[in-house]
Amino acid sequence: MSEPLPATSSGEVEMSTAETLTNIFFEPTRTFEALRTRPRFLVASLILLVLTIAVTGLLYLRVDMGAYIREKMEKSPNSAQQTEQQKEMGVRIGKIMGGVLVPASVPVTIAAGAGLYLLGALAFGGSLGYKKALAVWAYSSLPPGVFGTFVAVLVLFLKSADSIDPEKLLVTNPGAFLSAETTSPILIGFLSQFDVLRFYGMFLAALGLRKVGKMSSGGAWGVVITLWIIGLMLRIGSAALFGR
Repeated sequence: MSEPLPATSSGEVEMSTAETLTNIFFEPTRTFEALRTRPRFLVASLILLVLTIAVTGLLYLRVDMGAYIREKMEKSPNSAQQTEQQKEMGVRIGKIMGGVLVPASVPVTIAAGAGLYLLGALAFGGSLGYKKALAVWAYSSLPPGVFGTFVAVLVLFLKSADSIDPEKLLVTNPGAFLSAETTSPILIGFLSQFDVLRFYGMFLAALGLRKVGKMSSGGAWGVVITLWIIGLMLRIGSAALFGR
């Protein structure tokens, strides 16, 4: 039988960084209670960054990204107007941007997401500082990030290199099983938002906002669902405008 986690004289839970990283998988409620006392986000954010770099690197090792980008370019309406030199330059730039921008998006997403949680908490009557918002975003993203990495690695190793779609490494939503050749991109974009890992992260985020931001359950879920709906609308809009 495990020993109870230490608490302060006021009853607040205290955990070390190692304990928060482990217990967020098994005791998320008490973990977020501990993060309310001592909000941490740096180590969890670095883990998410390292996982993203690892998957990106493995993807570039398994898939000919140059050929993939060229295939996408050939399907563009502007392809016929480009010279071979322009296409080759576009492939090179695309490979560099993919290898750099995907990992670089992690800290940007964490910082921006925390800002959205902060604004959402204020709108729904919560009490949340930016550092605590960072802690909620980072730790609610960590378990889905770890499981998502595991799924992506399995896909990269179990599928043949020529059948891997870099945009569908996470086979955790209905959209990942639909073909872009035969299915409307709007439908794929819509269904891709109904993702098991995304919903897991939403559950953790609502719990985190409730515990760390001292929000009601309705208010916490109001923030999370509002952001999900905004994301859904943006995804559908992108699919309608750009076909992906």
